[in-house]
Amino acid sequence: MSSSRPAQATRVWGGTFHAIATRLLRRYGASIGLDPNFTIHDRADSEDLLNVVRTDLGLARTDKRFPKKGTCMAIYSRCVNAREKLPQVLQERFPWCDEWAEELKQLFDAYVDRKEATAALDYDDLLLYWHGLLADPTGGESLRKRFDCVLVDEYQDTNRLQAEILVQLCPEGRGLTVVGDDAQAIYSFRAATVRNILDFPKQYPGTTIVRLEQNYRSTSPILAATNEVIRFSPERYPKDLWSHRSEGERPLLVTCESEDDQTEFVVRKILEHREAGVDLRRQAVLFRASHHSILLEAELSRRNIPFHKYGGLKFIETAHVKDLMAFLRLAENPRDLVSGTRLLGFLPGIGPRKARQLMDTLIGAGGNFQVWRDWRPPAASAQRWPNLVELVHDLSRAKGDLPGQIHRVRKFYEPLVAELYDNPRPRCRDLEQIEQIASRYADRRTMLADITLDPPSSSQDLAGPPLLDDDYLVLSTIHSAKGLEWDAVYVLHAADGNIPSDMATGNSEEIEEERRLFYVALTRAKNSLVVCHPLRYYHYPTTFSDRHGYAQLTRFLPEIAKQHFHCCVTSPSDAAAPPDPQSDAAAGVISARIRQGTKGLWA
Repeated sequence: MSSSRPAQATRVWGGTFHAIATRLLRRYGASIGLDPNFTIHDRADSEDLLNVVRTDLGLARTDKRFPKKGTCMAIYSRCVNAREKLPQVLQERFPWCDEWAEELKQLFDAYVDRKEATAALDYDDLLLYWHGLLADPTGGESLRKRFDCVLVDEYQDTNRLQAEILVQLCPEGRGLTVVGDDAQAIYSFRAATVRNILDFPKQYPGTTIVRLEQNYRSTSPILAATNEVIRFSPERYPKDLWSHRSEGERPLLVTCESEDDQTEFVVRKILEHREAGVDLRRQAVLFRASHHSILLEAELSRRNIPFHKYGGLKFIETAHVKDLMAFLRLAENPRDLVSGTRLLGFLPGIGPRKARQLMDTLIGAGGNFQVWRDWRPPAASAQRWPNLVELVHDLSRAKGDLPGQIHRVRKFYEPLVAELYDNPRPRCRDLEQIEQIASRYADRRTMLADITLDPPSSSQDLAGPPLLDDDYLVLSTIHSAKGLEWDAVYVLHAADGNIPSDMATGNSEEIEEERRLFYVALTRAKNSLVVCHPLRYYHYPTTFSDRHGYAQLTRFLPEIAKQHFHCCVTSPSDAAAPPDPQSDAAAGVISARIRQGTKGLWA
C-alpha cells in the first residue's frame, strides 16, 4: 500500500444523509445563522419537546381529543420530508386530525421557535438546514465544489427533501450515481417515495441505467416465483433476476385450515429443517405486522424453541441510556430543555412544573449553573441536589477525558437505577458499555451526535433470565427483514387484509407498495420458501368465542403466479378419525330414533 493512500482515503466522506448533514452544518452552519454547537434530538426527544410546547399552548386542555405528541410529530415530519402542505398531509394521512389544522399550525410554529431558542435540531432539521445551506448562493457553491462525485445507496428509500438536496448538490447530475431497486421501495410511512428512483432519468436527462440481474442468493425456482409476483407491478424498471443455482424445489404455497393449523405446520417444518442440518438461526418467519406472530410465539415457548424477534427498542431509545445521555446533553447545551427536565425528574420532590421553572431560570442565566446552587431543594432531594449541581457544572466545563466524564455520571446515576427501573443489573452493564465506547471519541459533542444518528441496535432494557442457547429462530416483520437473508423463510398470513394490509389499500400507490413488500419477503429466501394462507380467522385474542371469518389468498398470487409454487393443503389439526364401516348399521339405528323422536314433537 502506498503512503499516499491514507491521505486519499481521508478525502472520501461516507455516512447517512443525516450524518453528512451534521458534519457540514458544524463546519458551515454559521454562514446561515446556525449555532454550530447545536445538539441533536432523536425522535423521542423531539416528541418530548413538542409535548412541552403543546402543554404550554394549552392544547392538551380541550373538551375534545387533541392528537398526542407522537401523532403531532408524525404529521410535522411528514410535512417536512415529503415537502407536502399541512392540509394535504391531514387529508391524505391523518384525516381524523383535520379539525385541529389551525391548532397544529400554531403548535408547529411554536415548536420551530423553541428549537431555535434552545439551539436544538431534530432529524428533520438536519436535512432542512443542509438544504438551506445549499440554497445559499455563497455557501451552496462552496459545498458543490467540495465533491467531485456523489454516490447514494438504497436510493429507493429516499424522500423528496433528500432528492432536492441531491439536485442542489449535483444540478446537472455530473458525477452522480445512485444505486437502488424500485421493487424494494417499502418505506412510504417514513415519507420515502418510489418516485425518486422511477423519475431519476427524467430529472437527469442522459442517465445511463445499468441493470444488475444476476442473483447470488436464491435458487432459480424461487427467483421464477418472485419475478412473476413483481411482474404485475404497473410501473417499474423491467428486470428478470436469474441465478446459476438452478437446483432446488419450487416454493411451497400452503393453504391452512386456521391460524392454529398454520402455527402447527410452520413449527413442524422448522424442526424438520433443523433435523436436516439447517440451524434455527438460518431460518426466519416473516409477517406483515408484529401481532401476526402472537400464536406462533406462544407455541414456540411451549415447545421450548428459542427465538429472537426483531423490532424492539433500539439501544439509544431505552430509558436508562437516555437518562445518561441527558446529563451529557445538558452539559453540552444548558439550553436543552428536554434533557434538563428529564434529569431533574430523577430527584424526589421535583415534579414537571418545578423542573420547567428550574430550566427557565438556567436558560435565563445564560447556562450558568450557579443559579441552581442558590435554589433550596425540597427535603426529599436535599442530599442529592448539591451533588447533581456540582456534577453538571463540572461536566459543562470539562473538555477532555470523555470516559472519565461518563464514569462520574454513572457513579451518581447508578444508585437511582434500582429506584427507577426493574432489572437494574443489565441496565448498569449497558452504562458501563457506553463508558468503554466513549474512549473511541475525541470529544463529547462528536459522541452524542454519532450515537444519536447511528445508534447500536442491541438493548437489555427488558432483559429477563438469560437464554443459554447458541441457536435461535428469527421472527421478524417484513420491513425489519429488508436486506437480510436466510436459508429457509416462512411467510405467514398471505391473505388479503394482512398482505396487503387492510390499512394500506386506500389507493393504487399503497397497494403497489404492499406488492413490493410481499416481494421483499419472498426474496429473503436462499434455498427454501414457504408461504402460508390460513382460511379461517377466529376473533380471538380480543374475544374468546367461536366467531370467525374466512380469508382469501393474497391478490398478489394470481393463478399465473401460483404456477411457480407447489400448492398443498394441510389437514385440520383436529380432524376426526375416518369412520368405521362396521359401525354404519348401529349409526343408522340411532339416526332413525332421532328422526322419529323429532317427529313426535308435533304428532
